[in-house]
Amino acid sequence: MTGDNKISTGGCLCGAVRYEVKGPLRDVVNCHCSMCQRLHGNFGPHSKARKVNIRITKDAGLAWYKTSDIARRGFCRECGSSLFWDPFELDATGIIAGSLDGPTGLKTVGHIFVSEKPDFYQITDDLPQFQESSNGVLVNDYK
Repeated sequence: MTGDNKISTGGCLCGAVRYEVKGPLRDVVNCHCSMCQRLHGNFGPHSKARKVNIRITKDAGLAWYKTSDIARRGFCRECGSSLFWDPFELDATGIIAGSLDGPTGLKTVGHIFVSEKPDFYQITDDLPQFQESSNGVLVNDYK
């Protein structure tokens, strides 16, 4: 997790979307749900930060897609990079870890929705696995 005063930056592949995050980022949770598989071609590595701490600094390509009744996903309409998972009712937004500029200082802390994991890869680490959501167990942010 990054420190409270740190500014983390990130963006899409082509540079049409850039953002910065003030303060802590949650360590990475790998989501193996079917939506992440379609978006990323594999699992989705998500960090997270409070919405009030995320500032879009360049939004020329930013677009949003409502993927369910609980959240929307932010992406670049120019290059297709997946950037955010934004739940409507929570005060935090998921940030695709690969969109962060490195080094991040983050580590992977677990896996969620492993019941939906495809058959073409195995999870070989000893990190906690949850069949569905971790229901907050893997949340270590904002400390």
